[in-house]
Amino acid sequence: MVHRLFPVLTSTAYLTVIAAGIAQQAHAAEPLPVELVPVITSEIGVEVRLTGTLEAVDSVDLGFREGGRVTDMLVREGDHFRQGDVLARIDPLQFQQALNVAEASLAAAVATQEQAQQAADRAQAMLDRGVGTRAARDTARQMLSAAHTQTEQAETSLDQARRSLEDTELVAPFDGVVTMRSGEAGQVVGPAQAVLSLASMSGLEAVFLTPDMAHLKDAMGAAAALDMIDVEAPPMMARVTEISPLIDAQTGSVRLRARVEDAPDDVSLLGAMVRGRIVLSVGEAVEIPWTALTSGEGGPAVWVLDEAKRAELRHVEIERFDDGKVFLSGGVEPGEVVVAAGSQMLFPGREVVDVESGL
Repeated sequence: MVHRLFPVLTSTAYLTVIAAGIAQQAHAAEPLPVELVPVITSEIGVEVRLTGTLEAVDSVDLGFREGGRVTDMLVREGDHFRQGDVLARIDPLQFQQALNVAEASLAAAVATQEQAQQAADRAQAMLDRGVGTRAARDTARQMLSAAHTQTEQAETSLDQARRSLEDTELVAPFDGVVTMRSGEAGQVVGPAQAVLSLASMSGLEAVFLTPDMAHLKDAMGAAAALDMIDVEAPPMMARVTEISPLIDAQTGSVRLRARVEDAPDDVSLLGAMVRGRIVLSVGEAVEIPWTALTSGEGGPAVWVLDEAKRAELRHVEIERFDDGKVFLSGGVEPGEVVVAAGSQMLFPGREVVDVESGL
């Protein structure tokens, strides 16, 4: 008894199968509509996100040149001031007394110089008439020279005394705001001891501490997008102006400063926390959409369109992935055309057509 493993096709069914095969071959022979994308070269970069604080571009700690007892502190933290305003004073009594002494010393030196000048003139006149001696004239001139030197020293002492008296007042060097007050009335301070910290409102900068990383030196001059963390303020743009050449031994980080280009005139931003985003350029690479990437023989590949508009599978080398894009370091060249959407229906030699242009 013979068992039939396959059903016997009638002549009609056989013809139907043959017709279906011919139709499938005819369909495969038609160009496949796909999305075609030209290969381009793009600049690639590394995005760095940092957190830091906003500080004044110009700031200074002020103290008195001479030590003394503070008599007046005329400003508090947060107070605004104008250039030339008096901010604090120390007791000027001893400096006024020193000025009085210097003025008296100068007056005495001038009087002594005048007398020495008269004596030198008389000695020269007597020598000219033949009744004087050269020794007497030379002695008079020496006395005049000594008196002149004494007068110059007295003038210098007077200038120093005047400056010391003027320095009993702390004068604002620029327009700004007080950020810290460390001195109080009645306190005895030493020379150059800081009693006020001032910040100029002429500009702000974001100060970040970042780990040392490759291509960090390329951040000089790069744009930084800033967003406030704890203060209501619109987003701002900054430009990197300084990168510390040394790594901080305590934090193991690098200090980076970025000058804010569109900072609002708002003192509340001083010391505020800010988040920064900087894109560091690391070179160029070939860019394709992620939909063009496929796999061939266990490695990444793309379908490339040849001159006859037929698909050709080509292996590629991936540099990095980005949002919706893939950057390649080899395999395709700028100007070539790759298949994006629709590549799952391709086989080598398959003719394709651009779904958008129909070409």
